[in-house]
Amino acid sequence: MVEKNTQDSSVETDGGTATQAARSHRETNYLDREVNLLRPSTPFMREHLRVVWTGFIVWAVVVFGPVTATFLAPGLMTTQMPVLGFPLHYFLVAIGAPMGALLLSFWYARKRDALDRKYGIDHAAATSGGDSDSAVAADGGTRE
Repeated sequence: MVEKNTQDSSVETDGGTATQAARSHRETNYLDREVNLLRPSTPFMREHLRVVWTGFIVWAVVVFGPVTATFLAPGLMTTQMPVLGFPLHYFLVAIGAPMGALLLSFWYARKRDALDRKYGIDHAAATSGGDSDSAVAADGGTRE
């Protein structure tokens, strides 16, 4: 059952109360805001950018770490692993990098879902049918 919040009739919740972050997010006109990757203009953009940059740094370490370590310490990285018989750098690049990318994608999805909950973004409501004049898109604008 969908109820309307008594404080702000434009915020619909699932029976709970919308957070202040969700209310201010819904009141923000993102089409009039400047998009700057170095200085985001809204709290949602700042938090999302922090997640993106953290994921990028982790990705760079996972992908380029074994290659850099092999360049800096070739003796250690090219020794045979006793269990599998492969060189350590081969194992890290062949198994570690894809596994790291997979874990990183799960991490990003969970962080983005947490941000969506915090700011009251409901993707199902934005994509479902209904009155297009009153529907709010997931990015804060109105659906066309």
